[in-house]
Amino acid sequence: MRTPLIPVDRLLAVADAALRTVAGQPHAARPLPSAVATAQTRDLSDAEKRDSAALMRVNHVGEVCAQALYQAQALSTGNEALRSQFEHAAREEADHLAWTKARLDELGDRPSLLNPLWYAGAFAIGLAAGRLGDRASLGFLVETERQVEAHLASHLERLPANDTRSRQIVQAMKHDEAAHAEQALRSGARELPLPVKGLMRLAARVMTTTAHRI
Repeated sequence: MRTPLIPVDRLLAVADAALRTVAGQPHAARPLPSAVATAQTRDLSDAEKRDSAALMRVNHVGEVCAQALYQAQALSTGNEALRSQFEHAAREEADHLAWTKARLDELGDRPSLLNPLWYAGAFAIGLAAGRLGDRASLGFLVETERQVEAHLASHLERLPANDTRSRQIVQAMKHDEAAHAEQALRSGARELPLPVKGLMRLAARVMTTTAHRI
């Protein structure tokens, strides 16, 4: 049996999303969580700004990867309800992308120079997960979101104590990641084998270590 061709309009939409993610100026549908924060960027020392920017750059890379993963998983599934779920999660993650970019701008820093590479790698992983079937793809989503949630929790401990703006962004992101994982579990996600989880943690460590500086 031949694999059905993917509609051209869907492929074009994926290509457009990739360009907007790695080269465009992201726009959030929801307001920046830190908009009412009392602490301002000028209250941070130069060293604190550098520390916050490095962590927010890592978080921005995570959102670039999230866009790639969700777009690839949505492209891979033949289940329209599941595709809608992936696309909805991608829209929420797009808010995270815009929030982290806005905070980097405030801190006078830049996103990772390797974002096109991160996007391509995450997209390939998302396609591979999708090829294993919907339950495995959902299981991959759950484990990804759990690891991201733990990663964000560590950032809340590492961010400068008076960087309220970054902290509010990270806290809002952490809440959304937990909700995405819970929704995937309700949709029938399959638990991934321990070796696969370990490989995912190793890949994430390489990405975060590199993005912290580049």
